Amino acid sequence: MIDLSISPDSLRVEGSALRAAAIQLNSTNDKARNLATAERLVRDAAADGAELIALPEKWNLLAAGEELLAGAEPLDGPTLTAARGWTRELGVHLLAGSICERVEEKAFNTSVLIGPEGDDLAVYRKIHMFDVDTGGVAYRESAHEQPGAEIVTAPVGPLTAGLTVCYDLRFPELFRILAVRGARLIAVPSAFTLATGRDHWEVLLRARAIENQVFVLAPNQVGEAPPHFSSFGHSAIVDPWGVVLAAAPDEECFVAADLDLAEQDRVRKTLPSLANRRPQTYVWPQLQEARA
Repeated sequence: MIDLSISPDSLRVEGSALRAAAIQLNSTNDKARNLATAERLVRDAAADGAELIALPEKWNLLAAGEELLAGAEPLDGPTLTAARGWTRELGVHLLAGSICERVEEKAFNTSVLIGPEGDDLAVYRKIHMFDVDTGGVAYRESAHEQPGAEIVTAPVGPLTAGLTVCYDLRFPELFRILAVRGARLIAVPSAFTLATGRDHWEVLLRARAIENQVFVLAPNQVGEAPPHFSSFGHSAIVDPWGVVLAAAPDEECFVAADLDLAEQDRVRKTLPSLANRRPQTYVWPQLQEARA
């Protein structure tokens, strides 16, 4: 049985800080161009002092489902091999947003956290499939991709990071489990749509940060991509109080912020909502019915 309790002492990392950056891209079906732009911005963010750099969802290829499948790569393929080379050269942690991972039949939407030595620290496969009708477009992610089944955290310097992708943002139970497992930062690489982003993007990012008293690192796609993608942009970094520390303009760029872990400790100590949880009273309805 998983211990879902949290003590205030378990939430503390004394006197630590980390500079993080979110890279905003307008990825399309031109993979070579996408990688070149990503590399340039990763280098710029590293030169700005970022120790953790995050790329958006499907940063190497954003296209229709059949084209995504055709361009899918294994984890040892050219895209992630290039990304590992950047981290070794620059000495940074890089969250390789997500790529379409080649497996049998349907692909996975896969995010890889790469360490400064070029080693894979964590692999997360998107759990929630974006099967939604919005903005006059029918999105059916499950037609070409399959959901992952593992909740993933990994160490990044002085903190533990939790991994999610885009549509996962709408499922607060995933974020709470990541926080309970020790995440102090949760990454949300995204291709959040223009139609939903206007009303929901910042609200959801801030809500997940406040609820779980975590930093949220949210690199997003921006602009148009074939055949019908229109992404909201506004990549952001949010602190555990819900303050937006950095927000991107409507262009390809990076934004960065210093994550003050001592201030996070203070927030969690003075407003101890995580420590005050009562997990013994939380039972999923179907389990409650089974016990009756």
